[in-house]
Amino acid sequence: MITTVVFDLDDTLYDEIEYCETGLKAVAGFLAELPESPSAERIFSAMWEQFSSGNRKNTINDTLDELGISYDDALIQKLVNTYRDHIPTIKLPEDSRDVLAELEEKYTLALITDGFLPGQKLKVESLGIERYFKCIVYTEQLGREFWKPSPAGFEKIIQILNVKPENTVYIGDNEKKDFIAPNKLGFFTIQLIRPARLHTKVSSDPDGRAQHVIHKISQLPALLEVL
Repeated sequence: MITTVVFDLDDTLYDEIEYCETGLKAVAGFLAELPESPSAERIFSAMWEQFSSGNRKNTINDTLDELGISYDDALIQKLVNTYRDHIPTIKLPEDSRDVLAELEEKYTLALITDGFLPGQKLKVESLGIERYFKCIVYTEQLGREFWKPSPAGFEKIIQILNVKPENTVYIGDNEKKDFIAPNKLGFFTIQLIRPARLHTKVSSDPDGRAQHVIHKISQLPALLEVL
């Protein structure tokens, strides 16, 4: 019998690319205040082109090179901090809100998310979802070495909620890291494949694949009923 449903955050409850867009706009605004810099709109356009073309790791540096803006390590760190600490303007999709509202009537809900603080907390606040969860685990608070695929965050949820893994379902998106630990612990696992998701690589780990796959979060309640 399923009693507990655990959600991933990014690209599960909303499209992470929307957060990336607001973060890069914040970085562009910061850069535009520097002497002799292009407009924020020009900087953002260049960064977004880099990002959209698949350059996710060196988006900022390569944009600065492209625009001829000089920089050093100190400036790069300021820009990274601007991205991580910005207040995002993201909204929870209506279907996600409907599903959370429906499921909280039947199950105990929890959230587990990797990523830098306070960025992850600011996402939760902006989406307005804290009220749905009896337990939220920010793995950064456990230590960066305990980000997924570490089992530590999932074990923390088991401890806090005093729940058995066989009564628990985990919903995530990223096959490279999301499902390895909960599969090994004995959770039911579900992959939600959102059309705009950022992480599409397939896992080579035999425990990397989810046991079930859905393409819309609205399909989740019916699947839970038959597990």
